[in-house]
Amino acid sequence: MSETTAELAEPGRDCPLCPRLVAFRKANRKQYPSYFNAPVPSFGPAGARLLIVGLAPGLHGANQTGRPFTGDYAGDLLYATLKEFGFAKGDYKERADDGFELVDTRIANAVHCVPPENKPTNEEIKTCRIFLTSALNEMPNLKRVVALGKIAHDSVVVALGSKMARHKFGHGMIHDFEKVRLFDSYHCSRYNTNTGVLTTEMFREVFANVRASFGAIA
Repeated sequence: MSETTAELAEPGRDCPLCPRLVAFRKANRKQYPSYFNAPVPSFGPAGARLLIVGLAPGLHGANQTGRPFTGDYAGDLLYATLKEFGFAKGDYKERADDGFELVDTRIANAVHCVPPENKPTNEEIKTCRIFLTSALNEMPNLKRVVALGKIAHDSVVVALGSKMARHKFGHGMIHDFEKVRLFDSYHCSRYNTNTGVLTTEMFREVFANVRASFGAIA
């Protein structure tokens, strides 16, 4: 990986690439001065074999704490599930300094900055993909990716050099690329769980399949 690519692995605190997100960030820094209010970096070791890709930081979740999926319901479900299947250890306490650790796992988002109403535009997703591509490239041992939701799925597919039309998103679906296997899940948001789109058992099954798949890897 070149030095230029390495520099692109994470956006800077004042990343200027998406004007709408920059404006929202500045407004949040005024309204919530104690929050992280910056592009949220990936969490977990770059040497991990598993990468989990979410959508974007939540306003009062990762945007507040500075760690993906930390501080909101999605994190409660995700981190409990990761710990159950041996992909994490420690006690998750909704704080970036809680000592919770990922095991052979890393977490990133398709969009690093919190978007208004949790809805990034297509252009913002496309612009931020350079960082997802770099995150994938800087993981030399990467074997498995879990995409949480269609936006994350589509962004991973493109970042891996393929076309969305060849890999349709669907909960529980598995897609094989040259060196990586992609697992799809509905996003673990409170909305999806409250409406029954995603149940805890459905979510557990995805990670059970990921854990089982590692048995065949040398």
